[in-house]
Amino acid sequence: MTRWRGDSNEWSSAFTRREPVETQAAPNVLVGRSDDCRALDEMVEAIRQGLSRSLVIFGEPGIGKTRLLDYAAQAADGVRAVRIAGLESELRLGFAALHRMLLPFLDRAALLPGPQREALDSAFGLAAGPAANRFLVSMSVLTLLAEIAAEQPLIWLVDDAHWLDRESVAVLGFVGRRLHADRTGLLFCAREASPGLAALDGLPTRHVSGLEPAAAQALLAATVSGPLNARVAARIINETGGNPLALRELAQHLTPDQLAGRSPLPERLPVGRRLQGHFLGQAKMLPPATGTWLLLASAASDNDPAALWRAAALLGVEPDAADPAVAQDIVSVAPRVEFRHPLIRSAVYEGARPGDRRQAHEALASIAGQDGNLDEAAWHRAAASVVPDEDVAADLERSAARAERRGGYVAQATFLARAAELTPDPRGRAARLLAAAQAYLVAGDGALAEAMLDLAAPRLAGAGLHVAVQRLRASIAVFFSRHKDAPSLLLDTVAAVDPPDAPLIRAMLFEALQAALVARQHTVGTTPLEVARAALRAPRDPSLDPTAADLLLDGFATRIAVGYPQAVPLLRAAVEAFSSTDQLTLAGIPGTILAQFAADDLWDEQGRQAMFLRAEAIHRRHGALGALRVILAGLCTSELWAGRLAEAEARYFEAAEISALIGIPAPASTGVLLDLRAWQGREAESRALATTTEQWGEEHGAPVLGFFALIGLTVLELSLGRYAEALSWGLRIYDSDPPGFGNRVLPEIVEASTRAGDHRAARAALGRLADRATASGTPWALGMLARSRALLAPDSEAEAFYGEAIRHLDRTSVRTELARAHLLYGEWLRRQKRRRNASAQLRTAYHMFDAMGAAAFARRSHAEFLAVGGHLPEPAELVGPDLTPQETQIARLAAAGVTNAEIATRLFVTTSTVEYHLSKVFRKLTITSRRQLAAALRQ
Repeated sequence: MTRWRGDSNEWSSAFTRREPVETQAAPNVLVGRSDDCRALDEMVEAIRQGLSRSLVIFGEPGIGKTRLLDYAAQAADGVRAVRIAGLESELRLGFAALHRMLLPFLDRAALLPGPQREALDSAFGLAAGPAANRFLVSMSVLTLLAEIAAEQPLIWLVDDAHWLDRESVAVLGFVGRRLHADRTGLLFCAREASPGLAALDGLPTRHVSGLEPAAAQALLAATVSGPLNARVAARIINETGGNPLALRELAQHLTPDQLAGRSPLPERLPVGRRLQGHFLGQAKMLPPATGTWLLLASAASDNDPAALWRAAALLGVEPDAADPAVAQDIVSVAPRVEFRHPLIRSAVYEGARPGDRRQAHEALASIAGQDGNLDEAAWHRAAASVVPDEDVAADLERSAARAERRGGYVAQATFLARAAELTPDPRGRAARLLAAAQAYLVAGDGALAEAMLDLAAPRLAGAGLHVAVQRLRASIAVFFSRHKDAPSLLLDTVAAVDPPDAPLIRAMLFEALQAALVARQHTVGTTPLEVARAALRAPRDPSLDPTAADLLLDGFATRIAVGYPQAVPLLRAAVEAFSSTDQLTLAGIPGTILAQFAADDLWDEQGRQAMFLRAEAIHRRHGALGALRVILAGLCTSELWAGRLAEAEARYFEAAEISALIGIPAPASTGVLLDLRAWQGREAESRALATTTEQWGEEHGAPVLGFFALIGLTVLELSLGRYAEALSWGLRIYDSDPPGFGNRVLPEIVEASTRAGDHRAARAALGRLADRATASGTPWALGMLARSRALLAPDSEAEAFYGEAIRHLDRTSVRTELARAHLLYGEWLRRQKRRRNASAQLRTAYHMFDAMGAAAFARRSHAEFLAVGGHLPEPAELVGPDLTPQETQIARLAAAGVTNAEIATRLFVTTSTVEYHLSKVFRKLTITSRRQLAAALRQ
């Protein structure tokens, strides 16, 4: 098999052929790298056995990363190895590396599901269409790799990963985290401290450092043909830090007498940064024509070697000019031009005179233009430009538009930023900087977005773009979880909109209100009340039908500034609009969150469920992971309220998987898990989650997360019978009265304060509940009101209220609250000495809680039932089979009749991974058929 070195990215015939590769001798273990070679052997063996592995190897230049890839390629007996290297010239071109990687296999793309195939075609510029959805591109690559590996185990060897474009890195990181049992490996090599590789976080890593002295001595001795003085060797090893490349280069640079200790060594050996100067010195000793050719090679893309030779011809350089560089082993030219090491390439380019570099780029731009490679031509023209040039800037702007259509937002931003640098007109330059800032924010680079915006802002105020600047600044604040800063920025901007533009003003007020509801009392420069009043002063355009977002804005503004009863019709209309149309998908994540708060504020579980299920189907189809994460977290709570705690857990873990995929920190969504754990009676875990969630929310300007913690703790304390503690948590929500939480906590406060003897707090909470539940009028609201009234009613009236509560709640899907109504009714009957009636209610409550898995409430019901002389089995403990969260998800979906392919799509894994986990589930549950899953899981 061909040996590889440097930054080669060509596939050998052995790498790309579709038939099995021939058996080969075991590779020689590299000097001083036995542990690393062993890790690679284990990785390859796991792939042969049907599993998948990913690994990122980090190390400084010259440390031997490429040699380790060579070793892995040789060790991959019976495994198809495909090799690629990142290219600095492609760093700005979205999906470029991925395209090169998949090029030999794109004939199989026709087998992909329609949305995945279309996304991949769009990303690679193979078809016109909307911007490529990165999630669908990632799923298409995952599906494609699994299909390829089904024929023969597969390992991808990616060298110089720090030069991969960010879009390709994001896709490969997604794939690396989702592969499990697919006979596929991903092996990356990259330099240390490579910020562009953040998308690979979470994959296993190895850090390769310099060789140990003994190994370095052995390598040095093998490199030197004559005598090697021990003192000289020690100094070389010490100053190179055991870097293999530096060791070999020094051994070739020093004279035989110096190596033998017969002549003094130079005062400064060419190591570290000086090594690059050493390479440049080698290049400068070559003939001028060879130097010109090397400079062209260092500036050219490696995609098309023929373009390099044609550019050389434009400059009058003959083909044989490369011969001296080849003879000196600086480059090789077959099958393509490649430098012996990336440091040589960098040394040649950076050491050239500016005028020579510009000349090289002009020649390359000319050839790229002739070939129709418009983006490459634009970039080379820009590199050849010294002074601002509107024509060049306009070409870059057109390249940015093409990148946007492919979904290459980093490339779009890069093109725009360079276009801004070359724009002669100051205002035009600022406008392009603003566009670059917007693109960087879409690409997820908030820091660069803010830097671009700071450069643009001074020139844009006079250009009538102040509104766009401030709105983007507010979006950046939200991106960094600085919600507290966004409302005042947006309110100030609204006042500056001239001429008045009602849809724009209301859109900004919607953003401001959403941020204010997240920041709450931490809002800087304004308050949620002031934002709400501003929204009410901004009427809708009477010529347009109100959107669901309009109704939400008006509803919450009215709820905050006027009162709850007046807001109910608006909030109900918004939930109905979201439930029956696709407007929730258009409202984005802020609209999704506010719509959830509206449904919760109305006690409208049916509208909530319909709204989320509709949006879930749409967002799954389009791969909108950010919104899907929020929706799945909401569906977790819906399943919890319906008493389906196992299904709620599956929903949460799916949301958590998406959060990890898109880089959302876990505490941002653990509030819904806390609610679930509280209902399950898992006290220690609930308290830990409450602390983490609330602290993270405070630290990141999102105190709304604290309300998740408080409502969870309130329910937990009630289930444990700790009423004073429950009241203390609940009152913190009561005092703030946040939409989405303020109404839900009212019945909890009534129960807690009644049992704790604080009748003043109970009456205050009941008064607010009566006003709001009556205004809402849903069965859930009226059931909670009747149940709460029963707790404060005299004995002569309480039973009627309990009966009313059960009748109302029985019409809802909120089985948890119905079970609690039976529990409270049974407890009241026991105190009335009506043991037979009490036992009936308590038995019902116990069986409902026990079936749900609501352990603490089940124990409370069980204790009450024993107190009336009844006999019931102990509540079931949450033990069950030792299934992992992913195994549990897959098992429950399979039990529900979902096919393996559908499960794979739902959970963003491959079909073979689903099959692998199901086989483990069958072994753990001691079953042999999918038909047995449902019963086994119930047990």
